[in-house]
Amino acid sequence: MSSNLVESLIGALVLLVAGWFLVFAYERTDAGAGNGYELTARFDRIDGIGVGSDVRMAGIKVGTVVDSRLDPVSFQAIVTLSLDNEVQLPTDTAVAITAEGLLGGTYMNLLPGGMDETLADGDEISETQDAVDLLGLIGKFIYGDDSAATN
Repeated sequence: MSSNLVESLIGALVLLVAGWFLVFAYERTDAGAGNGYELTARFDRIDGIGVGSDVRMAGIKVGTVVDSRLDPVSFQAIVTLSLDNEVQLPTDTAVAITAEGLLGGTYMNLLPGGMDETLADGDEISETQDAVDLLGLIGKFIYGDDSAATN
């Protein structure tokens, strides 16, 4: 009988630890964060950016990428960003896709402007800078120009 009691206590402890881990993971990944507003931005290329990528300003995470889709008319990538309500951006804000380093990941970097009006939920950021094609740059450096790289 005491064997069943020990097994039950160990099982309860395992369930308690698993529950704590789920709560910890839920809070750390901002899965429950719904206190923000969404903005969109259009890019020609978004290499390395996907759902869950960081949105940063001055090196501090202020939001995440929540959606990306292709515009069937312009063939541009439309990225939806979810930002903290505390971050109120001027209407002339720019967003750039930036790499953390040569081998690091990529993130969206917000560059606030100087206008008095602010962007509201659902607005679009019109000033964007696409991801840099590192292999293309290396090819330009090695071959000297675009025409030599394609031949």
